[in-house]
Amino acid sequence: MAFKVTLVSTSPIDGQKPGTSGLRKKVKVFKQPNYLENFVQATFNALTPEKVKGATLVVSGDGRYYSKDAVQIIIKMAAANGVRRVWVGKNTLMSTPAVSAVIRERSGADGSKATGAFILTASHNPGGPTEDFGIKYNMENGGPAPESITDKIYENTKTIKEYPIAEDLPNVDVSAIGITSFEGPEGKFDVEVFDSADDYVKLMKSIFDFESIRKLLSSPKFTFCYDALHGVAGAYAHRIFVEELGAQESALLNCVPKEDFGGGHPDPNLTYAKELVARMGLGKSDTGGEPPEFGAAADGDADRNMILGKRFFVTPSDSVAIIAANAIEAIPYFSSGLKGVARSMPTSAALDVVAKSLNLKFFEVPTGWKFFGNLMDAGMCSVCGEESFGTGSDHIREKDGIWAVLAWMSILAHKNKDSIDGDTKLVTVEDIVRQHWATYGRHYYTRYDYENVDAGKAKELMEHLVKLQSSIPEVNKIVKGIRSDVANVSSADEFEYKDPVDGSISKHQGIRYLFEDGSRLVFRLSGTGSEGATIRLYIEQYEKDASKIGRESQEALSPLVDIALKLSKMEEFTGRSAPTVIT
Repeated sequence: MAFKVTLVSTSPIDGQKPGTSGLRKKVKVFKQPNYLENFVQATFNALTPEKVKGATLVVSGDGRYYSKDAVQIIIKMAAANGVRRVWVGKNTLMSTPAVSAVIRERSGADGSKATGAFILTASHNPGGPTEDFGIKYNMENGGPAPESITDKIYENTKTIKEYPIAEDLPNVDVSAIGITSFEGPEGKFDVEVFDSADDYVKLMKSIFDFESIRKLLSSPKFTFCYDALHGVAGAYAHRIFVEELGAQESALLNCVPKEDFGGGHPDPNLTYAKELVARMGLGKSDTGGEPPEFGAAADGDADRNMILGKRFFVTPSDSVAIIAANAIEAIPYFSSGLKGVARSMPTSAALDVVAKSLNLKFFEVPTGWKFFGNLMDAGMCSVCGEESFGTGSDHIREKDGIWAVLAWMSILAHKNKDSIDGDTKLVTVEDIVRQHWATYGRHYYTRYDYENVDAGKAKELMEHLVKLQSSIPEVNKIVKGIRSDVANVSSADEFEYKDPVDGSISKHQGIRYLFEDGSRLVFRLSGTGSEGATIRLYIEQYEKDASKIGRESQEALSPLVDIALKLSKMEEFTGRSAPTVIT
């Protein structure tokens, strides 16, 4: 089947600057004439010719509303730009970690390898006709495009005048596995639809001991629950947890991917994963019945995770620290040791303590997975994590929600290898966390999100906090006036990072107030929303006294919360008396 290339005249559209997680806007914005097309062509123009002409590209995403239309548009533009072949996940579904794995691991029948990917996702944001859509480009290492590329994309969106498209190319049936071939002006063009679960499962089985996890899941003493929140993780959950590991079908919640995520918010936290939280005994009312021993949830594109025990929440900061502390013993992939560990700056320092104890290389980076990717590509980091429910390792160059769940299952299987049979009580998720605190100390930690704040007011609040930092004695005077029982602030700054691999410097990555006892307040503007501004406030207190590590987190952090809200004048600037979400 032959096609021809048409040049479409266009004009620049404002607001197409991709952030660390790509470009996110409301669906109605993406459906504007030429909006998506401009961004796609701006991306092609930002890449070197060899990564476009004759190349193999992956195009898939979390299946949210508008994905099926967007995939067909990108296929037609790829053909017109001289791309040799496009790989698409069946029904356009492919998790963000699976895309990274496919780029890094998959070979076509002819030996072809992908050089990059368009990932269609707005991550943990809601989906549907009136909700969010997103697009990002990942590079040949499987990781997000670096700033050098995203800056070029942005500049190109401001000057673009035309784009080529194969308008007469018929839509490809993305529901049927197989290869569809076309002939264009530059030769053959193929679109291959495949099931990405095959490649992803193969990778997971090379990392974890599935037999030991299967043995744990087969025990009548161990119960399990996984909630995909109607996101793309559902496309992998049955295959991995039921078929490969023998879990009961009833263990899966909301595992049918939906364009609108079932009308819910696909963000795996205690606020939005309501059904799982209730089933795990953490809801406001008792649902009756005994909760499962282990529960987990994913976000829309399956790169984030939430880990729960029976009536027990594991903070993402604790989760990455516990995985790192147990990885060598519990996960075959790490049996020869860890190259290093890393966390994002707002994440609690729980990982730092593990790194120091195990004599591991440690890195504190800005928010954004590309910073971890640089370290991994250089062989400097094995395990990393963010407080925003993202955890991963160097098996790919994205955070990986299902990987994190399998890591926890591996730790549980290892801790219970002598307890599965017989009457011995199982070591629980809570047991593992409390033992970790007893060994390394506890980092009480919480995050307050103020979503859709007026962007101007949010900027004023941040400027106020920076101005305060010019005089630490004045800051301490204010602090003591609010709470006399809180330690003095020892230093304050705007976090700046010099990448040890490429030497690049990232400035203005968050405002920090560091206290003499190791406590921290961090304020950061987040770019993950599609409108307005999101202010994120991170509050942390380190406790080494074993007699004080069992308190409720909000109780322990109450004095610092009081300090943070009054020091920042949060209500005065935002008009908000409470955060949108507390995690």
